[in-house]
Amino acid sequence: MDPSLQYWQSNGQVANAWLLSLSSVHPDTGSVISPVFRSQVFLPISAPLVVASLIPHKGIKPALFWQFLLQTYCAGFNHANRNATATKDNKTSMKQSILIVGTVAYSTFAGALPQIILNRFRLVGAVAETFSRSLLPIPLTACLAAFSVMVVRSEEADNGIRVFDSNGNAVGVSKAAGSKAIKETALSRAALFGTTAAVPTLLLALLKRAEFVKRNPMIIAPARHISTAIIFGLMIPVSFSLFPHFGKIKKENLEEEFQSLDSNGELFYHKGL
Repeated sequence: MDPSLQYWQSNGQVANAWLLSLSSVHPDTGSVISPVFRSQVFLPISAPLVVASLIPHKGIKPALFWQFLLQTYCAGFNHANRNATATKDNKTSMKQSILIVGTVAYSTFAGALPQIILNRFRLVGAVAETFSRSLLPIPLTACLAAFSVMVVRSEEADNGIRVFDSNGNAVGVSKAAGSKAIKETALSRAALFGTTAAVPTLLLALLKRAEFVKRNPMIIAPARHISTAIIFGLMIPVSFSLFPHFGKIKKENLEEEFQSLDSNGELFYHKGL
C-alpha cells in the first residue's frame, strides 16, 4: 500500500475515534454516557416517539402511552447531558430522582391533555377538533420540552456550575452561570419541539386545499408522519447549535466572589446539551 495513503487512513481512523470519544464521554465527569442518551442516537430514538405522540389518537390510553415514552426519554437525555460539575451528595441525588419522576408524570398527563379534552368533555365540531388536535399541541409541546429541561437540570441553578477564564482555567462555581445554561438549553429545546409541532400542521393545512388531496384523503396521514420526522431531523442541529456549547457570561452578572478576578470581563461555562 502507498505509505501516504496508509498515513491518511490511519489519521482518519484516529480522528473518527476522537470524535466518537467526544460524543461518548461526559465532558464534565469523564464518565461514559449511556449509548441511548448520546447525541448521535437522539434522532433515531426520539423521532418515532415524537411522530407517535403528535398524531391524532382515538383514545386517552394510546396518547398517555406515547407521551410517557417520549417524556421519559427526554428526561433521561436531559439528565445524561447536563452540566455535572456541581458536587452532589446522596440527598441531592435522591431529590433529582424525585424531580425526574415527577417531571415525567406531569409531562405525560399534560402532553395527553388535547386528547383528554376531546374525550372527557366530548367536544364535537370542527372548531373543537382543530383547536385540540392542531393548535393546542404546538405551544404545549414547546412548553413541556422547556419544562423538562428546567426541572431535570434544576440542580445546576441550585448548586452552580464551574466557570473558566479565557485560558481554560477553572475559577469557581457559579449559580448564575448554571441558571443561564438551563435557560439557553430550555429555549433551544422549546424551539426544536415547537417547530416540529407547528410546521407539519401548517403544511397539512395547505395540503388539504389541493384538489389531489381532496380526491385522495388517505395521503394526509403519511404526509403528517413524514413531514414531522423530516422537520424534527432538520431542527435537531439547529436547536443544538442555537446557543454556543461553551457559553459566555459577563463577570458583572456573576456572584460577588468573581468580581475581583483579573479577566477580560467575560468568563466561560459548559452549557450542556
